Amino acid sequence: MNEFTMNDLMGLMPYAPIIAVAVTSLLVMIAITVKRSHVVTGTITVIGLNVGLFTLLAQIGGVISRKGVLPNAEQLFVIDNFAQFNMVIIFICALACCTLAYAYLANLKDNKDELYLLMLVSTTGALLMVSAQHMAAFFMSLELLSIPLYGLLSYTFLRNRSLESGLKYLVLSATASATLLMGMAFIYAQVGSLAFKPISLVLGDMFESPLLILGAALMMFGIAFKLSAAPFHIWTPDVYEGAPAPIATYLASVSKVAMMALAVRFLIDTALLALPSVQMLLMVMATLSILVGNLLAVRQTNLKRLLGYSSIAHMGYVLIVIVSIGSAADSISSMYMAAYAFTSIGAFGVVTLMSSPYRLSGEADELVHYQGLFWRRPVLTAVMTIMMLSLAGIPLTAGFITKLFAILAAVQGANWFLAAMIILGSAIGLFYYLRVMLTLFKRPKQFIEFDVAGQWGIRMGGLMVIGVTLVVIFFGILPNSMIVWSGMASIW
Repeated sequence: MNEFTMNDLMGLMPYAPIIAVAVTSLLVMIAITVKRSHVVTGTITVIGLNVGLFTLLAQIGGVISRKGVLPNAEQLFVIDNFAQFNMVIIFICALACCTLAYAYLANLKDNKDELYLLMLVSTTGALLMVSAQHMAAFFMSLELLSIPLYGLLSYTFLRNRSLESGLKYLVLSATASATLLMGMAFIYAQVGSLAFKPISLVLGDMFESPLLILGAALMMFGIAFKLSAAPFHIWTPDVYEGAPAPIATYLASVSKVAMMALAVRFLIDTALLALPSVQMLLMVMATLSILVGNLLAVRQTNLKRLLGYSSIAHMGYVLIVIVSIGSAADSISSMYMAAYAFTSIGAFGVVTLMSSPYRLSGEADELVHYQGLFWRRPVLTAVMTIMMLSLAGIPLTAGFITKLFAILAAVQGANWFLAAMIILGSAIGLFYYLRVMLTLFKRPKQFIEFDVAGQWGIRMGGLMVIGVTLVVIFFGILPNSMIVWSGMASIW
């Protein structure tokens, strides 16, 4: 048996933020075993995520060294600037979701503690996903993210829609996993390697190999399932609608950021973007995602379903960036996903705050629940308005800057059709985002089904939502810091 040497221990230093989250999961398990306490479990979870985040920031700032001898095991993961940027976003989003979940579950007449455990395990998978550089790491980290989500989506199981959401996500995830595994098998049979980099080295010798093209196509289909890109978007709005509001927030932020980062690294490291068939697939999926997502969102009266269809369209915008500029897409795609994640947290955060405390009758997810919200909750209305403007890509918001960069990427790649699709999709999106905003300022209803607590603004969930809103405005008015920061998110 080999001894665990100091070099091996130092080699684990780059993974310290991920290890912190894994250890926190163990502490939460022990805490649940000793005594169930919502306060204790929530506190341990937030402290653990903060430890991981500050350790990561210290590594980025050079306070803590992240260099060392990697373990002797096969190098499945790499902690580069691209991984660190996306890990910061994942940590922030996970903290925001835990904060929202604490208030949401306050009056739940059932066990609350397991939700934090599942969220920590899923976050560990997300952190591993953004640093995976091997097919085995790809699949293991993806499943570590996905499997806890089955339980999270069904957590409010007394609601039929929540159970339906978990079951439908299970079917979608199983389909995606099977498709991905088959694609990996075909690529391995042709290339003889599961690591990303070696695939790019031998790609030129078998450029037109039918087996390689089939494997790459199956991998693209699996990734599209996980990103909810059209035409593989079926049931995505149903999952969003039935999910508990904090988990829908998690799904729209942490899950999407991790999956997109993994997809970008996979496509760039393996050089599969050089295959014309892969480029064509991405172009078709991007175009269909923009059209399907925006056109179907126009018909929605349920806010969570509307945001679900909106996410389909936004995944299409990011796919355009990837297919247009290829290996240079790492920074712009990361910046876009960061802005989208923060905006989603703000929008779903309002839904979560309006849906608290927990009710069996449902959540504040219909547009009529927000009619006249401005006249009793002007600050909350301002938050939702800014989030809608950012999703629509209106100036002075972070969403405008990222959408502008997406158009510039399409122009740089001379994909004029795709650039036109971004503009067309944004024009359609403006219609239903404005409809949400107009609903907020209508004459208020006489009977109010849902409302936030009187002092929501000074509670942690309210403070977090307001903080995210300020970030979206700040990066929209002064985008230089966001551009510089995301510019460092490059794949080694």
